[in-house]
Amino acid sequence: MKFLKKTAIALAVATMTTAPALAQDTDPPKDLTVSGSVALVSDYRFRGVSQSDEEMALQGGVTVTHKSGFYAGAWGSNLGGWGTFGGPNLELDLIGGYKLPISGGALDVGLTWYTYPGGADNTDFAEPYVKLSGTAGPVSLLAGVAYAPEQEALGNFSNTPQSRGQSEDNLYLWGDAATAVPGTPLTLKGHIGYSDGNPGLGPNGTSVAPTGKYWDWLLGADLVVGPLTFGAAYVDTDISRAESAYLLPNFSSTKDGGPIAGPQVVFSVTAVF
Repeated sequence: MKFLKKTAIALAVATMTTAPALAQDTDPPKDLTVSGSVALVSDYRFRGVSQSDEEMALQGGVTVTHKSGFYAGAWGSNLGGWGTFGGPNLELDLIGGYKLPISGGALDVGLTWYTYPGGADNTDFAEPYVKLSGTAGPVSLLAGVAYAPEQEALGNFSNTPQSRGQSEDNLYLWGDAATAVPGTPLTLKGHIGYSDGNPGLGPNGTSVAPTGKYWDWLLGADLVVGPLTFGAAYVDTDISRAESAYLLPNFSSTKDGGPIAGPQVVFSVTAVF
């Protein structure tokens, strides 16, 4: 489950690869390109909701891209509180897709398989996505749609035999924007997303869209210093305490019972290779 990870990694890659790209224009394209990242974040937020109990998370991923546009990769993070399903409390996302350049931008079609190694069997789910990216002057823009078809991991669940095996679907719409500050290593970024899915708890006490329908957003900045990108972002949702009351105590911090979808400034440091 992810939002901050993809935004931070994508912006870091774009910023850190702009300068050497000129020197590489004359090099013959490689059949396969391997890229990756390692990041430390102060809170792992997925679509505005903390997946690490408002504590730090260590994250990393690797992607192999063929010159044809096909790619495959994996990304992982530790978890805490909401979103854990047993085992080592680890999320491992397997990703594959095809990216096609179009009109100065790109069309990206793929699928993410969310897995939780060693956890409960009915927590894994697949989510196809389509992303369209481009530019408007100095601003990089991205619009995305992710739709997870009906699966047990997304279904409502209660402590009754009748609820077992129920399936639900989930829709996520989002947009990202980023722009470099001229003459500086600083990039400003923003995000807005809308979730429409299961209005309740899933088979293991969580939900991809906890209150069914809600908005999440982010405003932040990234600063490149040598091989590292330092980020700070204000993250929030429109999920109120009243709306999430029926999800408690699951939908709260195990430290102080505070909301895990409320406003938070999230810090990160990322190394891209």
